[in-house]
Amino acid sequence: MNKNINQCLCCSSRRHFLRSFLPAAVAFTVLQSATPAKATVNQSQALVLSCIDFRFLTAEQSFLRNKNLTDKYDLTALAGASLALTGFPHKSDAEAFWDQLDISYKLHHINTVIIIDHQDCGAYAMMIDPNLSKDTERELQVHTDYLNQAYSSICDRYPDLKVELYFATLNQGEFQQILPKL
Repeated sequence: MNKNINQCLCCSSRRHFLRSFLPAAVAFTVLQSATPAKATVNQSQALVLSCIDFRFLTAEQSFLRNKNLTDKYDLTALAGASLALTGFPHKSDAEAFWDQLDISYKLHHINTVIIIDHQDCGAYAMMIDPNLSKDTERELQVHTDYLNQAYSSICDRYPDLKVELYFATLNQGEFQQILPKL
């Protein structure tokens, strides 16, 4: 025999209401007593701008680890690294960098920007000279010039930031510091 036949509609409806209401009431009570989340201030030491070239990822991570920056930097990768800051040939690359730098500066309170260019860069080959990597002295000079342009642009907008410039070699994975021309 079905027990629901003898129950009145009023009692049945109340039970249904209470069964559906109880979990919501408990959740509401728990949420009311929870401490609101507090925004934490995250601090990163640097924003690193590097090229998108996969051949340098391992060497780059090792280099940054040796600088005691493991888990202490924000990373932005744009084809050509310093070349991208000029907006040549795509203005949107430069805009993307400035947006990322501004966010990193405001949210993570960085104090340094590190720019890493590298030997045999396809972006430089496409935009500057397809034979650039065949003349190592000229290649280094061209990268140095663009790294210095990037240095000046960053210092103009963010005079309180330190800017470090590097040129990585393909075979040895060495990172040569490029001193800015003041």
